[in-house]
Amino acid sequence: MSDTVRAMLSSSLKTALSGRELLDCPVLNKGNAFDRRERDLFGLHGLLPASVATLAEQADLARARLAALPDNFARHIALREIQDRNETLFYAIIDEALEAWLPIIYTPAIGWACREFSHIWTRPRGLFLSYADHRGRIAEILANPQFDDVRVIVASDGGSILGIGDQGANGMGIPIGKLSLYTACGGLDPARALPVLLDVGTDNETLLADPEYIGWRHARVRGAEYDAFIAEFVQAVNTRWPNIALHWEDLSGADALRILRRYRDGMCTYNDDIQGTAGVTAGALLAAIRAGGAPLDAQKIVIFGAGGAGCGIADLLAQMMVAGGMTAQEASRRFFMVDINGLVREGMPGVTEGQQPFAQPADVASGWRVDDAAHITLAEVMAHVQPTMLIGTSGQGGAFTREIVAPMAQQAARPIIFALSNPTANIEATPADLLAWTQGRAIIGTGGPFAPVEYAGRLRPVDQINNSYVFPGVGLAVVAGGITRMTDGMFLAAAHALAALSPAAGAADPTTAPLLPPVSELRLVATAVARAVIAQGQKEGVAPQAAGHDVETALRDAVWIARYRPYEKA
Repeated sequence: MSDTVRAMLSSSLKTALSGRELLDCPVLNKGNAFDRRERDLFGLHGLLPASVATLAEQADLARARLAALPDNFARHIALREIQDRNETLFYAIIDEALEAWLPIIYTPAIGWACREFSHIWTRPRGLFLSYADHRGRIAEILANPQFDDVRVIVASDGGSILGIGDQGANGMGIPIGKLSLYTACGGLDPARALPVLLDVGTDNETLLADPEYIGWRHARVRGAEYDAFIAEFVQAVNTRWPNIALHWEDLSGADALRILRRYRDGMCTYNDDIQGTAGVTAGALLAAIRAGGAPLDAQKIVIFGAGGAGCGIADLLAQMMVAGGMTAQEASRRFFMVDINGLVREGMPGVTEGQQPFAQPADVASGWRVDDAAHITLAEVMAHVQPTMLIGTSGQGGAFTREIVAPMAQQAARPIIFALSNPTANIEATPADLLAWTQGRAIIGTGGPFAPVEYAGRLRPVDQINNSYVFPGVGLAVVAGGITRMTDGMFLAAAHALAALSPAAGAADPTTAPLLPPVSELRLVATAVARAVIAQGQKEGVAPQAAGHDVETALRDAVWIARYRPYEKA
């Protein structure tokens, strides 16, 4: 243990809370781990049983109880109840085996948790800001002194949760879950985290008819009224916390890109679905190239699912190609985006702002054999483009078939296939099928967790190309590095930092080496990403200049560790 960590753990923490108020504060509560001195000092006698436990003993007991539960959804609920009582205990449980607990606190269990959020919600966490009740009052609500230390907000309107769509106020499970990963993977102090659900109604008829639904029972607000509500929230946040990270998550449809572009130049804000997904995909692509994939300047990329995530990936990968020497036009022509209307082309109705830079020429398919020239399918694009890389962000389970995938094994020595849709039921193809259809030659990544796949007598790792490889490091960079704006250059820097940690780089047999570091090393990844993001921020003038040793000190000081500290009376 370093001297810095030892000093942090032994240093006392002062609080003015006492008695029941102290026990009801999740970031301070120790349960029966309060010692005799603290019970005297804070009026806890009679409120706790006589036994004094250690954090390790509490965590061991909790893990045993969790193991006895019937499934991971039950464990998710039980862990959330622990988190609502005792944040330190919650993270101590997770820290012991991050790789095992991550699928339970986030994907895939979080999908079910959002569907059932109204039925499992028991205790307030974060802020529900309702269009019906809180217009004109958001600044007043945020002014509460309990939020003074907040440095990272995750906000959602519940409009497009994972692959399950509009979940209204039930979408609060996502900001809560994301901030749990900021702490578990990046070391964010949970006292500095604030989940926010912007309740603008829902068009989900099942929720509106559910007598237990906790949200505003109204059709989803859209258009100018929606934009004004978002503007009030953003202005209140920017005034209250000029140096905060505002992370957007799972906004509906075109709102995500519009909101990002409207506010990104005026504050430190980013959209994880767009930029975080792009950053981790870019890092995984760079690692895949080192593992035998085609060089960046030879890549031809088909993206199935041309929403915010797909467009964000294309945009960042194109910038990476331009940085490698291509012109912007050359880079954009390397991308073939397919959405519900087929191949995205210039002049098509419904082409979005995010798709526009990657719309292929209107006559790109003039020599192709297709069934309907107005709607060119994914299979037809794959047959004629012969891509080196296929990315799925469609949310359409089973969309990648043998017919679509198998030819890639003849067209590229090591085709790259990233099926990124969540939850697991929505994945475009399973890793086992992708390996079988490409004779084991494909470099595979998925959005959710999959066990290694046996192929030709060997176990092949399946990389989870999850945003948790990027956004915890971004949050750490904001807290430690004083970053005032998030730029695309920072997400490119994060991608290069991630690729530099790839076990496949230099491996004797890259086919059996993972592209990305193990989930158990996500804290190390977050620090590497934060270091790269801060350096890029300094280069672009959106972070204060600091010597390297000062940055390292700031990074160490910013990391919160799940340990009980002695308390003193404020």
